[in-house]
Amino acid sequence: MAEAYIVASTRTAGGRRGGRLSGWHPADLAAQVLDELVRRSGADPAMVDDVIMGCVGQAGEQAANVARNAVLASSLPESVPGTSVDRQCGSSQQALHFAAQAVMSGSMDMVIAAGVESMSRVPMGMPMTLPHKNGLGYYVSPRMQARYPGVEFSQFFGAEAIAKKYELSKDQLDAYAFQSHQRAIGAVRSHAFDEEIVAVTARLQDGTESGELHRSDEGIRFDASMESIGGVKLIQPGGRVTAATASQICDGASGVMVVNERGLKALGVQPLARVHHMTVIGHDPVVMLEAPIPGTLQALHKTGLSIDDIDLFEVNEAFAPVPLAWLQVTGADPARLNVNGGAIALGHPLGASGTKLMTTLVHALKQRGKRYGLLTMCEGGGLANVTIIERLS
Repeated sequence: MAEAYIVASTRTAGGRRGGRLSGWHPADLAAQVLDELVRRSGADPAMVDDVIMGCVGQAGEQAANVARNAVLASSLPESVPGTSVDRQCGSSQQALHFAAQAVMSGSMDMVIAAGVESMSRVPMGMPMTLPHKNGLGYYVSPRMQARYPGVEFSQFFGAEAIAKKYELSKDQLDAYAFQSHQRAIGAVRSHAFDEEIVAVTARLQDGTESGELHRSDEGIRFDASMESIGGVKLIQPGGRVTAATASQICDGASGVMVVNERGLKALGVQPLARVHHMTVIGHDPVVMLEAPIPGTLQALHKTGLSIDDIDLFEVNEAFAPVPLAWLQVTGADPARLNVNGGAIALGHPLGASGTKLMTTLVHALKQRGKRYGLLTMCEGGGLANVTIIERLS
């Protein structure tokens, strides 16, 4: 079977809700990433076999197959198809898996896996709540209700359940959030993100353009302190999680170009990394956010690698209890986890986060001269994707 190689990866800097990316139509924002991937790889745009794009809020400006709309907003020719993927927060990580599987099968040679989410323009939950409010039904079916009687599927409940199960105190969660900001600040000051970010014009929600380029993640709190984080009110009375220990709402787009050996030969480039392993797993949909733990253990078992064989980890910081519980069970070295900060500081643009984190992982491995990297994230419905890559250049 052929191999799957990453030859280019990039992302926009994250934008806060109502911030410097909120004036971008998501299809146009995603098009910036598609064009940059073509530029970085040196590919003839007509050689791209498909664009697979993750997006969670597939409504409004992100409806009607946002992947195809991004292609039509880009420099890619009309002959390049596109399809949109929803595996909740892991949508673009799943897009990467589909892209890798396509080139490994030999049915395609060059595929872009990408993701986009404008949480300013398509608010979180809108595809579910808007029809429900207008009498058009709800996603929880009668049979689901019968199987899970009285359950309200909630990521906030899941985060609290994990904190309680793994005996994670509010102080531990606050300290982790502070660390996320400190690591992100360190990454900015050391220019660790410079190579991975494609700069786009800052554009506010009313369409105003300052003429400035958006180059830095807008959510980082350079004045963060343990006192300020600790003072944020609890999301649920009697709980442990606050907005400060949860991922930030974020606008953004990201992507990677994936090819096989034929694609490499056609491009004449050296690959950045090889996709070494892919796992996807289903787990408890009520606790919902715990699946990265069994997913990681399964991936390590299938590959024969130990946790110590992995040099860097990206575990999405949907809520602080998720990576802390993951560390507790896997025994991974905390110094290798989210070394440039995570979604608590940098933002979590839902469907764009998978290839966003993969982009950061690819570049961090290169900067540190390391070999193996592992990416995983929790996903609505009790799912998790796990991807292990090997850096090649």
